[in-house]
Amino acid sequence: MKNLRRAKPLAFVLATLAAFALPLSAQQNNGITQQMGEQILNELRQIRMLLEKQNQNQRPAPPAPEPATRAKMSLDGVPMLGDKNAPITIVEFTDYQCPFCQRFHVATFPELKKKYVDSGKARFYSRDMPLLELHSNAMRAAQASRCAAEQNQYWTLRELMSANPDKLTLDQIVNFGADLKMNTELLRACISSEKYKAAVQADVMEAMRIGATGTPAFLIGKSTGEGVDGELVLGALPMAVFDEKIRSVVP
Repeated sequence: MKNLRRAKPLAFVLATLAAFALPLSAQQNNGITQQMGEQILNELRQIRMLLEKQNQNQRPAPPAPEPATRAKMSLDGVPMLGDKNAPITIVEFTDYQCPFCQRFHVATFPELKKKYVDSGKARFYSRDMPLLELHSNAMRAAQASRCAAEQNQYWTLRELMSANPDKLTLDQIVNFGADLKMNTELLRACISSEKYKAAVQADVMEAMRIGATGTPAFLIGKSTGEGVDGELVLGALPMAVFDEKIRSVVP
């Protein structure tokens, strides 16, 4: 999980680096391709370098309070998949350039969607949490998804960007739009205008309010008239964890 507002201890990052330094066969058994594994290792190495620099140049920070485990959230106007009357709500906070988010969308999301969203048991909302300190293209991609919504292509462009976190320059995103038969001139102009930057920043503030410290982050709980009343869950989790959390909401 990408975390930049409350960095992981250096020892934990080193242990995680060791855990991901697996043979390709072991990575594939966990639903991780070689490319995804390499991207995750690179992310962890960057975090390690940042932590080592902090350890050298800064005094130890005081312990941060634990994030809230439960939260209520209004979801008016947030893009949704599924039946609006579904009893369970899943909200994801994502960063399109984050390889951990890519791992979730490649290894877990298809099964989650088939089992719960397509069956009418849950509705799935997407919100943005670009980690600007590490990902220079993340804000652009978050705004691009909203621009795509103007052409009824939010989820299709979102899927392409989530699967390709290393291809999020303006030209590459516009090329995705061309593949989807979008009006690329309108798409490029919308992205360049940054008309949705404030809306993306509002999502980031909402993520911080509920205690999300990295991506991907999820709020899973009972659907309410305004949105959701649920539990905060962090990380690119396997399907078994989602099954457990959803069963705790609706046995």
